[in-house]
Amino acid sequence: MSDETQITDQITGQITGGVRDLIAVHVTTSSEDGAEKIARAVLNARLAACVHISEITSQYRWQGKIEEDTEFLLVMKTMGGAFDPLARLVMEHHTYDVPEIIALPVVAATKGYAEWVRKCVSVQ
Repeated sequence: MSDETQITDQITGQITGGVRDLIAVHVTTSSEDGAEKIARAVLNARLAACVHISEITSQYRWQGKIEEDTEFLLVMKTMGGAFDPLARLVMEHHTYDVPEIIALPVVAATKGYAEWVRKCVSVQ
């Protein structure tokens, strides 16, 4: 078996059964403390396997003006079936009037990572 074949065998997607149930949810907050509180709440509720928090600069249109702010981006790896309860939990802890809560499909992942996410997330 070639090295390329061995690597391909470790990838999910069309090759080994798909990752259609995996998503990455993006949420932005105004503070690192707020981001950490949301991350802990989501992890404690088993609605995500992992949350990355990064400081970012956002430029956006709000109330007729273009704004620029430092924000904190949470990227949560989870399953599609967890999106609704995850979004409700984020809304309970969020300070924005209109928070960004968006889900992006995961089109490929290593088999082991996809299995780990599925084991960590509890979808009722």
